[in-house]
Amino acid sequence: MAEQAHIRIWSGKKIGSDSVTITGEIIIGSALVRGAETYQAIDPSTGQALDPPFSAAGAAEVDRACALAWAAFSAYRELDREARAKFLETIADNIMALGDELIVRAMAESGLPRGRLEGERGRTTGQLRLFATVVRQGDWLGVRIDPAMPERKPLPRSDIRLRKIPLGPVAVFGASNFPLAFSVAGGDTASALAAGCPVVVKGHPAHPGTGELVGRAIQKAVKDCGLPEGVFSLVGGPSHELSGALVRDARIKAVGFTGSRGAGLALAGIVASRPEPIPIYAEMSSVNPVFLLPEALKARAEALGQSFVGSLTMGAGQFCTNPGLLFAVDGPDLDRFMDAASQALAASLPSVMLTPGIHKAYEQGVDKLAGHGGVRERVRAQTCTGANQGRGVLFETDLATFQADPALAHEVFGSSSLVVRCPDAASLPTVIAPLEGQLTATLHMDAGDQPLAARLIPELELRAGRILANGWPTGVEVSHAMVHGGPFPATSDSRSTSVGTLAIERFLRPVSYQDIPQALLPDYMRDGEQTVRRLVDGAWV
Repeated sequence: MAEQAHIRIWSGKKIGSDSVTITGEIIIGSALVRGAETYQAIDPSTGQALDPPFSAAGAAEVDRACALAWAAFSAYRELDREARAKFLETIADNIMALGDELIVRAMAESGLPRGRLEGERGRTTGQLRLFATVVRQGDWLGVRIDPAMPERKPLPRSDIRLRKIPLGPVAVFGASNFPLAFSVAGGDTASALAAGCPVVVKGHPAHPGTGELVGRAIQKAVKDCGLPEGVFSLVGGPSHELSGALVRDARIKAVGFTGSRGAGLALAGIVASRPEPIPIYAEMSSVNPVFLLPEALKARAEALGQSFVGSLTMGAGQFCTNPGLLFAVDGPDLDRFMDAASQALAASLPSVMLTPGIHKAYEQGVDKLAGHGGVRERVRAQTCTGANQGRGVLFETDLATFQADPALAHEVFGSSSLVVRCPDAASLPTVIAPLEGQLTATLHMDAGDQPLAARLIPELELRAGRILANGWPTGVEVSHAMVHGGPFPATSDSRSTSVGTLAIERFLRPVSYQDIPQALLPDYMRDGEQTVRRLVDGAWV
């Protein structure tokens, strides 16, 4: 029972002026809780455990967090737009006020360099502020008004008005590869809070100290803004039982997840078996195919080879948009590309991977490709010199071998990529249909390639959520038009995105009000209201 845990109320130690001590406690609303079992973060660069030990949440802590979230939902969902926007901005301010302590801890827990994490912190706070702007504008409410037509023949029309309301408390799972931007205060949390949904975060066990610091910043924002304590809780621990208990709880009404296909499918199975199934938005697996079209390859093969390696090895290849599969017409121009890419990769240094488990899985995936009879290992990066380092690897094969073995199109999470040599340009469109769903697809093309690109794009639209020209897929802009999603297994729901302002739509549902007196409706749905954009009798006002 929750009463058996050691519970204290956080006093709200000032973030920014004094160091915020990482205690290893679970954040349940306004309380800090110690559980019976503990676990520790691992510094992947050394393999050594980091202090302090962290309390692992159990069923009692999940129950308490979900109960508080449900109790907070009624008030939080009706919070006025300005107050909700200010709350999001306060979270961003509090994260920045953590200062260098946050970056140093994230470096120790992830092996990621300072510059990467400082940029990720900026992205985290930037998307919180962007959603604050969205909340204030009010378009997400989706207000539609069909005025009554009592004189219409043969039947009159009732007064019908529509708005979108939040689903309810949301379970968010922190990702291993983005300890800030896809974690405790990441895009899923920001968009759910923007929609009016309390959030219970299951922090990733690889970076619990980073998660606690950010969680304290959110907890303080809840208190500073005078919100119900259950608007936010953070439970952590390495067990699968914890994840299952969270998504099974009847008070959780949606799930946001970024991680492996296996874990995502396991959660989706639990969600589907609930007495009340709920939506799960799981981002899982993608190899992000790249097409090097003939004219572009002829014009700049060497430059493409070098820039490809920069994308492949960025962050040890631990991006969900890493270019893991390339298609090009066999010949001298592709040879030039391969030579340039091989030189660049051979000169690159290995990088520390996020966790020992991720490193082990990467090595197994590389070994499987290297042992394939129809695949040639072209080059590897320089030899590893430390623990859990991933060496970039470039493989190549022919189209017949690739088409004969669907496993060659599976993701290897890390800086590994397979180049498929195709016999001619006419064969390029044929490779798309058998591919699984993808987050991205990329076309490198010149003007002379546009007729071929015009054939490829309609097919790629059926396989990917984002199509790029003359770039590399690593790097996702947080904006209004961005889609970071795609058909299965890229995500569990291809109609959604986990990045960009459209992400708020995942946690809303429409409700119609027929002949309801206007005094009982929110003010923005009443006649004469002009503070939000509305579709009135089919015309935007």
